[in-house]
Amino acid sequence: MQVISVNVGRARPNPYKAAHTTGIEKLPQSGPVEVRAPGPRSGGLGSGVVGDHIGDRRHHGGDVQAVYAFAREDLDRWQHELGRELASGAFGENLTTAGLDLSGCLLGERWRVGTAELVVTVPRIPCSTFRGWLGVRGWLRRFTLDGRPGTYLSVAQPGLVAPGDPVQVLHRPDHGVTVGQTFRAMTTEPGTLPDLLAAGDDLSEELRRAATARLAEPATAEG
Repeated sequence: MQVISVNVGRARPNPYKAAHTTGIEKLPQSGPVEVRAPGPRSGGLGSGVVGDHIGDRRHHGGDVQAVYAFAREDLDRWQHELGRELASGAFGENLTTAGLDLSGCLLGERWRVGTAELVVTVPRIPCSTFRGWLGVRGWLRRFTLDGRPGTYLSVAQPGLVAPGDPVQVLHRPDHGVTVGQTFRAMTTEPGTLPDLLAAGDDLSEELRRAATARLAEPATAEG
């Protein structure tokens, strides 16, 4: 399990969303890149990766979405299905990984990567910028139904991450709530949102509110 590419996006115009700029075009870096906790989504530093740009601060960035990881194996699969080359960073990911089932990772799972420690937080939910960037008809639905969204990570300990760094799993919680399960609850299976509460403190506050609200909804009468 390793990081094969560390990718950074500079600001560029965003014709796909009301936000004026985007950093979705992420390019591989040749050497170590610093990661650190960026602070809150509003008023913080944006990305957890130094030099990486976040255009839509309302929906992206902040401590919970500090670093985004996507698997090279899934890029290769999409490359074959779409019939086009997809370089590492093509899906807007900061870390392109190999040998790691990101959808099977548990919320709260802690990794050592380089000299940094990262924590699995929430799956990526595809947005209009991602759709426009890929330019594939029906892309948001297609990506969602595929169910392998990659994962965001928070930064528990700042440090340097470089291409080739191994991913060492330091801790796996025992609650069993995975990134894939969380993604389905947030998209195609909203009725399972309350199941995410089993993650306890490893569940983000935003998801906790959504799961609790779903649990409080009156049951639909049958017949």
